Amino acid sequence: MKVHERLRVIRHIKDWTQEEMAEKLGYSPNGYTKVERGETDITVGKLEKIAETLGVSLPKLLGMDEGNVFNFAEHCNYGVHNVVVLTESQCAQELEKANLLLSERLKEIEYLKNEIRLLQEKVEWMGKRST
Repeated sequence: MKVHERLRVIRHIKDWTQEEMAEKLGYSPNGYTKVERGETDITVGKLEKIAETLGVSLPKLLGMDEGNVFNFAEHCNYGVHNVVVLTESQCAQELEKANLLLSERLKEIEYLKNEIRLLQEKVEWMGKRST
């Protein structure tokens, strides 16, 4: 299941209309409809906001939770020496998920680097102030 399909399912479970979801996210109804149809690319930041609004984690929204990984593996075809053989479409989906997760992690790293830099500046400033 693709991300936009998962969005629709979770929204239905919450019993929200597309208009309600669009309002919660600050999107136009037409803009959100395009997201659910998979007609527009979504940034990781927007995906994070959507996941938060829906009350799920980003990995779960992307279908990367542990249960899905094991379920996916159980339904794969195995080739020689028990190597999992994926279709081109499955590989593309897995690559997309991995790239989104990597992008999220890189943003976290940059945020933490900036926090470290700010803390180091505060420590230096406090050291200068105490002398």
